[in-house]
Amino acid sequence: MARDANATHQREVIDAFLAAIRGDDFDALLALLDPDAVIRADHAAVPQGASREVGAQSCARRALSHSEGVRFAEAMLINGTVGIVVAPHGQLSGVLTFTVMRGKIIRIDVIDDPPRLHKLDLCVGT
Repeated sequence: MARDANATHQREVIDAFLAAIRGDDFDALLALLDPDAVIRADHAAVPQGASREVGAQSCARRALSHSEGVRFAEAMLINGTVGIVVAPHGQLSGVLTFTVMRGKIIRIDVIDDPPRLHKLDLCVGT
């Protein structure tokens, strides 16, 4: 399976993801996620003992449970692909990178670990 190379289409999917979270719309989130989608979080992003990889339903619930940070979230290029950066008061606190195939999100990686965050190539122009 080839990764969706259309940056414009990927941006539309990511923008719809942000809009669904901002609108607290669980069904819209599920519609964007492949049924086998997974979210993977680094050790800094989840409480100790919690699952670091979950499926689509849990992915949507987890995204909505973190909606308070969405006001600080913006889509931007992360290592050359469209993702989401969370930066309250201009301080980078987290990044979500996405794998999109056939118009659906198949994987979300959550990065909150400061040493990993500082190694990312972030670009405002998407």
